Amino acid sequence: MRVLVLNEAEVHRLLPMAECIDEMAGVLAALARGEAVQPLRLILRPEGALGLMAVMPAYRGGVPSAFGVKVVGVFAGNRSLGKDAHQGMVALFSGETGEPLALVNASAVTAIRTAAVSGVATRALAPEGAGDLAIVGASVQARTHLLAMAAVRPVRRARIASLHSERAQAFARKMAPRFAFPVEAVTTVEAAVRGADLIVTATSAAEPVLRREWISPGAHLNVVGASLPDRREVDGATMAAARLFVDRRESTLQEAGDYLLAVREGAIQDGHIRAEIGDVLLGRDPGRTSRDEITLFKSLGLAVEDLAAAAFLHRRASETGAGQWVEI
Repeated sequence: MRVLVLNEAEVHRLLPMAECIDEMAGVLAALARGEAVQPLRLILRPEGALGLMAVMPAYRGGVPSAFGVKVVGVFAGNRSLGKDAHQGMVALFSGETGEPLALVNASAVTAIRTAAVSGVATRALAPEGAGDLAIVGASVQARTHLLAMAAVRPVRRARIASLHSERAQAFARKMAPRFAFPVEAVTTVEAAVRGADLIVTATSAAEPVLRREWISPGAHLNVVGASLPDRREVDGATMAAARLFVDRRESTLQEAGDYLLAVREGAIQDGHIRAEIGDVLLGRDPGRTSRDEITLFKSLGLAVEDLAAAAFLHRRASETGAGQWVEI
């Protein structure tokens, strides 16, 4: 049998942000309709290890149906080596025969589909004219989120803050020539967030980097950096003030430190989650209900998103002849 192998550069070439946003909207709606199966991820965190390993399986019905699994390591120290913190593979299998179809670079898929899901949430929840963007973080997810936000809202300016100011400056220098609006580095998170109506947190922080008093009425937040129950990027007051939407309720209740730690300290109560984003896409929840309310999308990243991205890449590569096709 022939299996497609795609490297990082090929994934970036074959999976444009705008098309990925539409693919993610489709699979999140399918998940909400019960057309996909999404177990909790298995995380292996050995004591003393330099990173962790996560195994993320999923299934999507329909024609064609497919199984997928992402095996990904998260190594925060990679940034000092000039490497992405996420390293791994996405494997795609036929839902009809179980045959392996593709093996895809997971770093690239994760970078693109995570931002694309934030694009889906922003398109559904942010005010129509929102365009003052703040991004907290200056690595891979900051870059793809800048692309995603520009794809769904008329961004007028982007301010970039990082806990390491030199990274924010390097990011702004590199990205500014690619956009018609200004992309500028600022020295503090507060300076980035004050007055912004689109906010992205994409950091490796364990403690809050975002404070409620900095956030303007009507802002929409995409909180994507923390995916473990003992880590968070926003404080409890921000969670309490926001209308909270998630990618998957079950995952949030097990894995999202932004939510779990806010519950533990009494800032919010169980039941604070308004809806899964798929329910907003299907019209089961109205999403934003006023111009001044704060909306917050907590993203953990789902295997069905990786599966949908891999299936799209397999189709596109089959049409164009891209990638390496290996007989196994």
